[in-house]
Amino acid sequence: MKGRITILCENSVGPLSGTLGEHGFSALIEPTEGDPLLFDTGQGLTLLHNAGRMNKDLSLVKQVVISHGHYDHSGGLVPLLEQCGAKQVLGHPSLFRSRYRVKDTGECYPIAIPASREELEQRGAAFDLSKEFRAVAPGIFLTGEVPRVTDFETGDQGLYCDCSGQEPDSTPDDQSLVLETEKGLVLIMGCCHAGFVNTVEHVAYMTGRRDIYAVVGGTHLGFCSQQQLAMTIAAVRTIGIKKLAASHCTGFAASARLSREFPKEFQVAMVGYTLEV
Repeated sequence: MKGRITILCENSVGPLSGTLGEHGFSALIEPTEGDPLLFDTGQGLTLLHNAGRMNKDLSLVKQVVISHGHYDHSGGLVPLLEQCGAKQVLGHPSLFRSRYRVKDTGECYPIAIPASREELEQRGAAFDLSKEFRAVAPGIFLTGEVPRVTDFETGDQGLYCDCSGQEPDSTPDDQSLVLETEKGLVLIMGCCHAGFVNTVEHVAYMTGRRDIYAVVGGTHLGFCSQQQLAMTIAAVRTIGIKKLAASHCTGFAASARLSREFPKEFQVAMVGYTLEV
């Protein structure tokens, strides 16, 4: 496909006047031919506001992909549906599982989608949930469930399906978007709980291609060990990614390290960031 990727929701904002930041992520994919596609919706505090500031009409969006069932990627579904009409919502069957962050102190915080499936369906959401790698539009694919094959991408600590901390949540619903472009593959990641390298290797296996032009979005490297960060950097160098536009859960320290390691490739994908493909 040919088109443009624009970040609508992110933790920080760029120079675009009047836009707002929030802990969350959302990206708008606008193909040159075909309907725009929304990947994640942020918390819901800034999606419509930022879209308005950028003159993006989200009523034209027919499909919304939710990368995984956390509030900071799905909370914008309610205002989106209420103000922009019915949408097909693509995701994983585990999208609506109960989710909590349990701290070492025992404090428990709910972090799941803040509205039930029934509530969202009443507002016009038509859910299409699958674990499989699949095409969602011409030249655009959803990874499906990503196998966890690396030994250094260990996932989050403190995420559970219950407040007692007895049932760990491995976030099996974590998915990314794959765009086939003339420049190579473009991966859009929401939070990448499945692991950056796991995701890249899964995409390579499913597409038979390793020519990754760009990776855009959350890499979750802000929550990982130094070993995992080092191994991920080695993988990026081996793969030869041309643009690494990191944001959201990448974190300041990991972003600084990536910027040093890849001064030509690294970019910060703040609100307003755009990538022509």
